[in-house]
Amino acid sequence: MSVKDAIVQRLDQLCAERQLTYNALATISGITPSTVYSLMKNGYRDLTVVTLKKLCDGLEITLGEFFSTPEFDALEQEIK
Repeated sequence: MSVKDAIVQRLDQLCAERQLTYNALATISGITPSTVYSLMKNGYRDLTVVTLKKLCDGLEITLGEFFSTPEFDALEQEIK
């Protein structure tokens, strides 16, 4: 699993837990819905830390909480 796939999976999980649509996530995070929808697409790879921080702020979690999952711990090293 790639880092991007893990991020999308985590966002989907958090939205499902909170019964949030992507539009609602965008609204509470102060970013445009098109940014969220683009992020969730397979081909989109340009995710900034600032955007992810805004999404976490909207979800009322820290970046540490976002990344504190077994899926992120199991990711392979990017540098080989």
